[in-house]
Amino acid sequence: MNLLQPLDIGEWTAPNRVLFGPHETNLAQGRAISERHVAYYAERAQGGCGTIVVEAASVHPSDWPYERCPDAELAPDGWAAIARACQGADAIVLAGLSHSGGQGSSAFSQRELWAPSDEPEVDTREVPKIMELEDIAAVVEGFATAAARATDAGLAGVEINAGQHSLIRQFLSGLTNRRDDDYGSDRLRFAREVLGAVREGLGAGPILGLRLSCDELAPWAGITPEGAAGIATELVSLVDYLVVVRGAIFSVAETRPTGHHGTNINLDLTATIRAAVDEAVPVFAQGSIVDPQAAEAAIEAGSCDGVEMTRAQIADSDLVAKIARGRTPRPCVLCNQRCRVRDNRNPIVSCIGEPRAGYETTDPPAPADGQPSSGNRRPVLVVGAGPAGLEAARVAARYGCSVTVIEAAATAGGLLRAVARAPGHQRFGLLADWLVDDATEAGVRLRLGETATAELVDGWLGPVVLATGAGPTPSDVPVADGATVLTPLDVLSADGDAFDALVPAAVAVWDPIGNSVAVAIAELLATRGRTVTFVTPDPIAGTLLSLTGDLAGCNVRLQQAGVAIERRQQLRAIGRSSITVEHQFSAVTTQITAEALVDCSPRSADRGPWSETGVGIRVGDAVAARTVGEAIREGRAAGLAASAGSRVMEPTP
Repeated sequence: MNLLQPLDIGEWTAPNRVLFGPHETNLAQGRAISERHVAYYAERAQGGCGTIVVEAASVHPSDWPYERCPDAELAPDGWAAIARACQGADAIVLAGLSHSGGQGSSAFSQRELWAPSDEPEVDTREVPKIMELEDIAAVVEGFATAAARATDAGLAGVEINAGQHSLIRQFLSGLTNRRDDDYGSDRLRFAREVLGAVREGLGAGPILGLRLSCDELAPWAGITPEGAAGIATELVSLVDYLVVVRGAIFSVAETRPTGHHGTNINLDLTATIRAAVDEAVPVFAQGSIVDPQAAEAAIEAGSCDGVEMTRAQIADSDLVAKIARGRTPRPCVLCNQRCRVRDNRNPIVSCIGEPRAGYETTDPPAPADGQPSSGNRRPVLVVGAGPAGLEAARVAARYGCSVTVIEAAATAGGLLRAVARAPGHQRFGLLADWLVDDATEAGVRLRLGETATAELVDGWLGPVVLATGAGPTPSDVPVADGATVLTPLDVLSADGDAFDALVPAAVAVWDPIGNSVAVAIAELLATRGRTVTFVTPDPIAGTLLSLTGDLAGCNVRLQQAGVAIERRQQLRAIGRSSITVEHQFSAVTTQITAEALVDCSPRSADRGPWSETGVGIRVGDAVAARTVGEAIREGRAAGLAASAGSRVMEPTP
């Protein structure tokens, strides 16, 4: 398999062609590399990854882009600890180095941003300082000093960021570089000086990599694929490998987009750049490469020499080892719900399907796949085979419990199966398949099409996990006789003739939450020929999708699909042919034509007939309306608790 073949990078040889790229984690202790970082990267090294690039550190005091961004001056002890922790594996470990320039933040440093020109930051509108010559020299020296510190700490080299959130890219681009000096007439000068200074300081032995945005998706002034070919050709003599990415100030989400963009989004771009540099150095493809088969095909086709599979290895730290053993890794669904953490909440990097990611120091690993642990064969009952129940069952079984799952539906997977019918969410079905397959392999007995009784639950001799899901929430909005009110599950579960019979021509979608549910329903209805009106109390549709990077994208898709959007509205009444909404500020009421309303309000927990007994560990929607990530995280914790014999679940640390 080409993916698993060694790859020469400079004077080093990576054991395979898989890269774990630099990304925000919020694992830092202050701005220092922490023990959590060490455990996080060590687990990916032990999982077989060929090349690992540690979260990019700021190389100069003028850069503090997010609160827990590592600082290269404070990083050497942490870099050394990572090097030691990965020493037993064969992975090449590099330090990521960066300066965010005008895409940074002054919130933490309380000082001005630095950039080649005074182009305002897109989101905050903060206007940066135009860098003076002494500022440029200081940052160049900062890169060189940081690189020397990284190799002195025991790392194999560094990767320099000229991709997203990068001062170097800002100098390279006409979008952000409007200087009238030599750094404007020769936009590559700053990049050459940085790479030259780093190379001079490192010498010939350590690795010097470059992450380069080769399409800013702004052809009126930005870097284009054609222009990037010339940039790469000129800079490639200074580096040992190249990672091809895309995106810039107006397209931040395009560097690591959601499933709406599909997979393998940069392969043509990467092939163009690889041809331009004439295979002078290894070229890595990046961009939603999450399936081993696609990664293998990209290398075999000659599009690239290696592949960055960062989100895939957040989802499964043993990705490479499982590929080598012919096993199926836990899939990445490209949702960005828990792995995209560059926001002011400071969430810890993790994965909806693998809640242990980012929590390696506090969450114990399950026994290796293949054979379940001999364990204690403690009998565990799980009621419900949705994501929470399946995760609880497979974890308890991996720890040696004898697990029985009872599910009223004819299939396992719960809402994951329904969600997979929504545009951009098809990969959620892969996660359902993986959970079912892993649970079955671990020895879990699935009793489908069977309803658990209160007598069975109350009389069970071991731990009980209640993953019974949720149902519609009662509403106090008046509903006229004969009016049609649907739930998202109604819409997602119907197909073919059943869908046509269920959903009339004109539909309103009520979204009081602002997450992906209502947006997906509106998109689905519009693609099936319905006239759709999207009603929200927020100033923009899908407001919470700012957290996944899909806010602009979802509004573009809704507009292109012809969905009408009613903003700042409250739902007041539901009629047979229209709904009544009231503007939040003016209190003006409006009638909107709609023969049905899809109510995307949060669901209410299903307590079941045993709700008064106090038996069982409740997880997922049986606790409250939960996301998939929250449900699986609680299912994992319940599986661990049940394997320890507990009938209650302690809070997750």
